[in-house]
Amino acid sequence: MTKTAWVFPGQGSQAIGMGTDLLDLPDAKAKFEQAEQILGWSVPEICQSQEDKVSRTFYTQPCLYVVESILADMMRSSGHQPDLVAGHSLGEYVALYVAGVFDFEAGLNLVKRRAELMDNAFEGMMAALIGFDRTKLEQLIQETPDVVMANDNSSAQVVISGTVEATEALLSQVKAKRIVRLNVSGAFHSPLMAQAAAEFQQVLESVPFNSAQVPVLSNVEPIPAVEADVLKDRLIRQMTGSVRWREISLQLPLEGISRVVEIGPGKVLTGLIKRTCPDVILQNVGNVAELPTAK
Repeated sequence: MTKTAWVFPGQGSQAIGMGTDLLDLPDAKAKFEQAEQILGWSVPEICQSQEDKVSRTFYTQPCLYVVESILADMMRSSGHQPDLVAGHSLGEYVALYVAGVFDFEAGLNLVKRRAELMDNAFEGMMAALIGFDRTKLEQLIQETPDVVMANDNSSAQVVISGTVEATEALLSQVKAKRIVRLNVSGAFHSPLMAQAAAEFQQVLESVPFNSAQVPVLSNVEPIPAVEADVLKDRLIRQMTGSVRWREISLQLPLEGISRVVEIGPGKVLTGLIKRTCPDVILQNVGNVAELPTAK
């Protein structure tokens, strides 16, 4: 029997117009209305704004959470279920929702506060590196204070995060096929997020977590877990910790996973998993048309 993992993308996968095709579906419409009551603004309006408001962290994270949650709900209502879940950064919140760790409202309240705190983080920068010598890069990171590997996405793609001075100093020394300075407000997934993480921890600790109904691979610890206290502890560490996506990808076949469905806009995660696990069957569900037929 085929074991399937559902994975959920994070910030960077958003696109103008995402979720538009969900608007006429009654269940989705109800979720959008519920989200507007929690957020105080309309997810569809932000997603359709031609000014690309959806790419501002404050809006990006709640919009992705809502759209991905709706698509996952539609998957489940047609009889599909995952054997394991994981999400990239913000996507981990959707994974936990799908695993039954908290309900839609509790998850969106967490994501709303997370987005506000991260949107207000003005210290530092992030840069993606594609095609590099990993050993040399890891050595440079060790030798350069105030820079960390924020996202270990695949053997050929990582994101570093840190102070502007330290990050630029490292970039001037590293050889890579491509370097992209990311348009984000701060140094996410680094110690520079410590103050925001401390504030967010107080919010997180006030939300009751349930044990997961399917195993979750967490960003900071890519080992399957279902225990509520373990999953909460890992989420507390996520804002300052690295996203270990390469290790999550490597763990999938070890868990017997032979199919991975990326639920959400874009194809970033399936692209990364393909590099790391070429034998895994990959599927994307980014809109209504891509939803699989009912079981």
